[in-house]
Amino acid sequence: MNMDEKIKRINELYHKSQEEGLTEEEKAEQKQLREDYIASVRGNLKSQLDNINIQEADGSITNLGRKYGKKGH
Repeated sequence: MNMDEKIKRINELYHKSQEEGLTEEEKAEQKQLREDYIASVRGNLKSQLDNINIQEADGSITNLGRKYGKKGH
């Protein structure tokens, strides 16, 4: 299931929960889909932030991903 399909399913489950409620299986599915979506958004944001370069006052370029993003890896 690609991310567009997951988002569509998240929305379907949300609307169903508002109209008639969800079964326990649907609640678990909704929770997992939301976790997958959040992980994807965080991963994309981290990837973008890791590619930011800052030009220092002395003219040198510092890559923030190399400076901060790789700690603990």
